[in-house]
Parts: sequence; structure tokens; C-alpha cells
Amino acid sequence: MHEARVVKLIKWFIEQFERTPYWLIALLGRFSIAAIFWKSGETKVQGLALDIVSGEFQFGLPRLADSAVFLFKEEYRLPLISPESAAIMAAFAEHFFPLMILIGLATRFSALALLIMTLTIQLLVYPDAYPTHGVWATVLLLLLAKGPGAVALDHFIARKFSR
Repeated sequence: MHEARVVKLIKWFIEQFERTPYWLIALLGRFSIAAIFWKSGETKVQGLALDIVSGEFQFGLPRLADSAVFLFKEEYRLPLISPESAAIMAAFAEHFFPLMILIGLATRFSALALLIMTLTIQLLVYPDAYPTHGVWATVLLLLLAKGPGAVALDHFIARKFSR
């Protein structure tokens, strides 16, 4: 009899978690992955800063940080692209795509772009960091497969044009 109660309790907990709305899971995933990439992008830029987590900001003319070029030249060493070009592209991508994911606009395209960036980092820069990159890839793949959820501009645009 005791085992039957335990099984019922486990089933009840599972049923409660299965009721979690997808929009909530997607929103948490979108905010989290956007914060990770945005914060990385902020390390590559000086002058204009906005911390999307704390809300702190600094006004000024944005420019590429010298440390960003140094990292791409000395540590990351990507093939086929100059350190300056790679730093500029990464700084742009780590600001633009997280913002798009955060507001839920062109979410799948942006998730694909960041997934390609994640795979590049994993394969060419930090191959031992697969646990971290695996988590990033999981969130990005979820957004690619299921979309941004109902609390997203993509959802509202799709509803407007599907009528």
C-alpha cells in the first residue's frame, strides 16, 4: 500500500511539471541565452554599455575594445579571418542576436546564428568546454525546434498574418 502512494505522488508531481506552459520555458531560455551572449559581447566593446541583467548602463560612443582584438589574435586564433574582423563580427553578433532572441523577433534565425557561433567556439577555441557549450546548444536547439513561445514578437506577427 505504501508503494502505491509513493507511485501516485510521483505521478502527481510529473503531471504538475508537464503543465508548465511552453511560453514560460521559452521565455526563461531566451532571457538566459541572451544574457550569456550579451555579457560576452559587452567585454568586446568600450564606450557604450548596457547590462541587461542589472540594468546598469554607460553612455558613450561604442568602439571595439583593444582586449577583444588581443584575444582573437593571441588566444582564439580563428583560421581564415583576421583577428580584427573576427572581433568586430563577434561583438556585433553577441549584441544583435541576443537582442532579437530576447524580444522574440526572428528567433529561429538568431538562435541558428548563435548555435553556429557556439559550435565554432566549441570546435576551434575551447574544445574542453563542452558541458557549457552543450547547455547553450540545448537552449538554442529548443528555440530552433519549438520557437520562442507565445510571449514573443514572432508569435504576435504570425497570429496577425495567419488570419
